[in-house]
Amino acid sequence: MGSLETPQTFPILTTIPKNDEDLAALAPFTVSIENGFLPLSPPPTTLPSNFSTLTSLLERMPIRTISGEPGLLAKFTLGEAVLIELPDLTDEIDKAKSDLRVIGALYRDYCFLASAYLLEPCHERFVKGEGYGLGRQRLPRVLARPLARVAEMCAPFPSRVVLAIHFSSRVFFFPPFNADNVIRSGFKPFMEYAGSYALFNYRMADPSLGMAYSNLRLIRAFEHGLDPTSSEAGFVLVHIDMVKHSGQLVKGAVNSLKACSTGDREAFNDGLEGVVKALVEVNAVMDGMWKKSKPNDYTSFRTFIFGITKQSMFPHGVVYEGVSEEAMSFRGESGANDSMIPLCDNLLEISMPDTPLTEILNDFRSYRPGNHRQFLEWVKDRAQDVGIRKYAMGDRASAVLYLHALNQVRDFRWRHWCFTREYILKKTSHPTATGGSPIILWLPNQLHAVYAQMTEVATAFDGLSECKDLLEVAATQRETLKKEVRKFLEEK
Repeated sequence: MGSLETPQTFPILTTIPKNDEDLAALAPFTVSIENGFLPLSPPPTTLPSNFSTLTSLLERMPIRTISGEPGLLAKFTLGEAVLIELPDLTDEIDKAKSDLRVIGALYRDYCFLASAYLLEPCHERFVKGEGYGLGRQRLPRVLARPLARVAEMCAPFPSRVVLAIHFSSRVFFFPPFNADNVIRSGFKPFMEYAGSYALFNYRMADPSLGMAYSNLRLIRAFEHGLDPTSSEAGFVLVHIDMVKHSGQLVKGAVNSLKACSTGDREAFNDGLEGVVKALVEVNAVMDGMWKKSKPNDYTSFRTFIFGITKQSMFPHGVVYEGVSEEAMSFRGESGANDSMIPLCDNLLEISMPDTPLTEILNDFRSYRPGNHRQFLEWVKDRAQDVGIRKYAMGDRASAVLYLHALNQVRDFRWRHWCFTREYILKKTSHPTATGGSPIILWLPNQLHAVYAQMTEVATAFDGLSECKDLLEVAATQRETLKKEVRKFLEEK
């Protein structure tokens, strides 16, 4: 069971402030009903003028720049340029501390430059058709110190003054906001999915057209991603387009928990239906990845999003000069750090096996924005407290909706496995994913847990004949997955 001290409610922002002063005071990745797990407002596209050298390096960095010309990574001269041109701007960072959006943009940009610097030698070998070899084993202080500083500062820290601004501006939280419940920890000092590579790395070509996919552009890229039709752009922008639907998912989860706690069966079913509808939208967008990011292109920009942990490129970690002479290790960027499916795992009380692979899943929890992490932990504890799984199994209609929610999680994870198979396993022999998990075994660990729980639900209701088709699909996929895993293990 969850903790008896788990609060009955969580402070979710229901109205996003419209003025810059309020937005500047809020952590960009505060969970909201409107934006879900996306930032509260579009990320800044430019840095303050005192970071002009950083901006210049980032603009010249991509393999193909915005002008179409070869950039520093195409010439393998980024590392040299960083050491010659970039000053230590750590002291300048405090001048921007009043605006958490700017701090977030600095974190994003230092992450991009740090990853490119560390992995540039691996990219050069990849282009030559060689193995990755070793990355740079030391991050120079001009990158390490400011990156560590902004990573620490990327945290929600509402104060009494900030709260007063919120309420005076008629920005309300539901349930009531409690500053004591807000986590006080920022990002890791290394590229992360939400804070740098993906969810804080988009702009709208025409703000009046909103978040339509065709209107989205990347701010930073490693390869050809500044071209919105490129595979790198497609890879990132599809993720953003998926998370665009997470507000409905958050709302459905919270409503389900509330209804379960009060025994309101109708409201509980409505909440689960909201979860299912949101996941259907997410999965439909995810299926567009095949066209927007080509399998043959992925490994060329993937080099730059590897982490440090469990990677052959960094066998002893990386020394952050001016920060720590003891080498450090971080898992880095991975789509597994997204918050949507972990939210469903926690809400639906999906039982994961007690394996080292599940330990990796748990480790990934620390690679999310602080407010996301706290919300997911609250959902997990609250779902256990009120007994979501048991309550869903207490009524056939609820059990059907619960099974449909599990099925959407299965659909997501199966598609993720298909991407892994076609984009990675058939293209490279490198044994670990970008986040450091064993690439063949990790996703099946979670998929088999979902299959098992779907079977358990159906068995409790004599097979749930009304769900026969989806159960047959799941059973067929389960056997296919076993065969594919065996095949890849034998080949590798």
